[in-house]
Amino acid sequence: MVDKSGLAGFATRVDKAAEALRTLFAETPLQENEHLSRKTGARVFLKREDLTPVRSYKIRGAYNFFRKALARPDAPQSFVCASAGNHAQGFAHVCRQMRKTGVIFMPVTTPRQKIDKTATFGGDFVDIRLTGDFFDECLAAALAHADETGALMVPPFDHVDIIEGQASVAHEIAHQMPAGAPDMMILPVGGGGLAAGVTRYGAASGWATRFVFAEPDGAPSLRRSLEAGRRTKLAQVDNFVDGAAVAEIGREPLRHLKGFAAADVHLVPENRLCATMVEMLNVEGVVLEPAGALAIDALKDFSHQDLKGKTVVAVVSGGNFDFERLPDVKERALRFEGLKKYFVFRFPQRPGALRDFLDLLGPEDDIVRFEYLKKSARNFGSVLIGIETRQKRNFAALQKRFDQAGWSYQDITDNEVLAGFII
Repeated sequence: MVDKSGLAGFATRVDKAAEALRTLFAETPLQENEHLSRKTGARVFLKREDLTPVRSYKIRGAYNFFRKALARPDAPQSFVCASAGNHAQGFAHVCRQMRKTGVIFMPVTTPRQKIDKTATFGGDFVDIRLTGDFFDECLAAALAHADETGALMVPPFDHVDIIEGQASVAHEIAHQMPAGAPDMMILPVGGGGLAAGVTRYGAASGWATRFVFAEPDGAPSLRRSLEAGRRTKLAQVDNFVDGAAVAEIGREPLRHLKGFAAADVHLVPENRLCATMVEMLNVEGVVLEPAGALAIDALKDFSHQDLKGKTVVAVVSGGNFDFERLPDVKERALRFEGLKKYFVFRFPQRPGALRDFLDLLGPEDDIVRFEYLKKSARNFGSVLIGIETRQKRNFAALQKRFDQAGWSYQDITDNEVLAGFII
């Protein structure tokens, strides 16, 4: 349920924002995806926000914020933001397009590739300052800079003008749908600006659409806030889905989303998300960042019967993927699909022990890692062994053979503490 007060005025402002955006880029495509449609039984459309000039929807909110700020009599001449990701790139691009100077505070730990890309988008109009190890330190530095210089702070999601800009996604969808509003729309959620804007525009347009929200399992800020009935800050966040790993949903976005139920928010396991990223890359040739794949992955939560015959739109929020992360993504995907496992074996220190172990492997089993964890043992040594196989069921048969042969071992594949230390 959406707060309906002021909906007509909101829709008008969004329409103006969408019109203004055409000076920067053409509307992003709404593409029917045959692969996902066959899998789900629905007619699945992807709204390709990974195809904006900065490969994410963030440019929409940033541009609308700048546009409205510069239209005021007391228009600022400089801007500032804190971000290590898509918001920084959208901010930089808009600074250059509007020929306004901006300062971007990024953590020292930001990958060089992201820093260079942001600098390319902004050119001579942006000054990138590396500050601290974490986002909170960057935010504090950006706010201090704004106080000291009078530069206007551009928030990533928690502002009415940002929400209006992100809602232009819905404006485009309304004009692109082949026949009326979709039955279901799946929206990724980080700070909530996109979700708030799209749902509010849908309500203003009279859509009977069911809205579903997809959050990372390790950063469920909207889900927890809806459960608690108030804005709730998470004590800990898994940063793997960096584009949506937000500890606290935005105050303004939550004001528009508070009428939805916690059950409307689907929590996406990070390893399952990796399997979706690999699938989209291998089958469709679409490169997605983790946050960009959230909405597509949430389709897995619905049965064929749930979706059969329905029209579904999934918003693909971004494609800024650093390929240095690909080995980790593939690793997580294999573990989720049950095709790769890690074991710690108590290995006897005698001739022929390795041969005895290898004889237990099946024709589709392959050792991908073999490492002694304790090399000074005289009789037995702890050995980390990683095994890949082609079919999930092979592991049940393999472990049965291990048990029958009397091997002492522990499956640590899903033990996040141990895996984090030694895998």
